[in-house]
Amino acid sequence: MLEANQGALAASDSRLNGKKLHIGIVQARFNEPITNALAQACKMELLALGVLDKHIDVVQVPGALEVPVALIALAEKLKYDALVAIGCIIRGETYHFELVANESGAGVSRVALDYQLPIANAILTTENLEQAIARQLDKGVDAARVAVEMANLLSDI
Repeated sequence: MLEANQGALAASDSRLNGKKLHIGIVQARFNEPITNALAQACKMELLALGVLDKHIDVVQVPGALEVPVALIALAEKLKYDALVAIGCIIRGETYHFELVANESGAGVSRVALDYQLPIANAILTTENLEQAIARQLDKGVDAARVAVEMANLLSDI
């Protein structure tokens, strides 16, 4: 019931109208079961918001550190109204978690600012696999909504 109400709300909210938008998704393959679920949830929500399937492009990269480079490549095509960054970084026993989390996040933000292009950051940073699983669907849906809303906002400014 809640999902149906959210769908009706999205349909009536012009900020979440994706009918004319082109969206690019960059998905990291590392922790692929999680990133596949994130990407699928994101794509399904984009379709529910009216984005045409043919206007959604998905590219895959090895891991979260490679996401910003692919975002730049998509941004330079000048055909996207918004982009989505998808990845999953799970804390391990070394400092590598902090490095990857901080650098991938900074890279995503830098691309958005440099290209003045909305990028929904759905790179999960979790303590463990259970936290990632608990967040994978909601974060994918949230990323789709952020991408559509920000694309419409920037178009209106």
